Amino acid sequence: MIEIVTALSPVTASAGPTPTAVLGLLSGGIWDILAQTSFFGVLILTILVVMSLVSWGIIVNKYRHFKEVNSQTHKFGSLFSRSGQISDLLGQVKNFRLTPLAAIYAVGIKEADAIMEIKNHAGGLPESRRKLEEDDIKTVGLMLDKTVAEEVGKLETYVVFLATTANAAPFLGLLGTVVGVMDSFWSIGERGSASLAVVAPGIAEALLATIVGLAAAIPAVIGYNWANNKLKYISDRANNFSLELTARLKKDSYQ
Repeated sequence: MIEIVTALSPVTASAGPTPTAVLGLLSGGIWDILAQTSFFGVLILTILVVMSLVSWGIIVNKYRHFKEVNSQTHKFGSLFSRSGQISDLLGQVKNFRLTPLAAIYAVGIKEADAIMEIKNHAGGLPESRRKLEEDDIKTVGLMLDKTVAEEVGKLETYVVFLATTANAAPFLGLLGTVVGVMDSFWSIGERGSASLAVVAPGIAEALLATIVGLAAAIPAVIGYNWANNKLKYISDRANNFSLELTARLKKDSYQ
């Protein structure tokens, strides 16, 4: 019985990595690899880390921004639907600076007022004042389309960097991988030996570059698709509001 326990003890001890070994890999393993990495490999890793940090910063910032934009969009849309006169919300536009709806509304009202002022520059009694015609409504609609494009363009700021990271990071990681493999072959030819001690540093550098490249690209892809989905929703909401505002201009006090 003692012999059986003694024979099984080494197997049990080597069944898996100990917590000490795992902590050693996390604390010292990466730094050991970096210490033996070539200058070009370090440069690639630095670029990937910077791209990853910037991407995460953009994702967090856009999450907070889009959350506030959606909140203000919902509130302003509700106020507009409940408003009696179409110009009632002009004094509240400054309280909704983040939502495109407020900018679209302000531009539409101001453009309609400008057209009405030109058409009625001579003044006159209210009942004799000229109204907006179909061509005037089309002119206002063009200004609204321009405003929608500008406001959505503002929300798209920095999102393109996520696409750049998602597309470039894997290739940069692959470049670092190739450099690491080349370094391993160079070491074999230089030392005349293919032992693990000779090829391990280059292979470790190659694998590290691949891991960092994927770690930078995957969140960027997810963040870019999420941001595009939010932008599409906001753009559709802005276009619908533009049509709603145009319809109100036709039947409200301007018509």
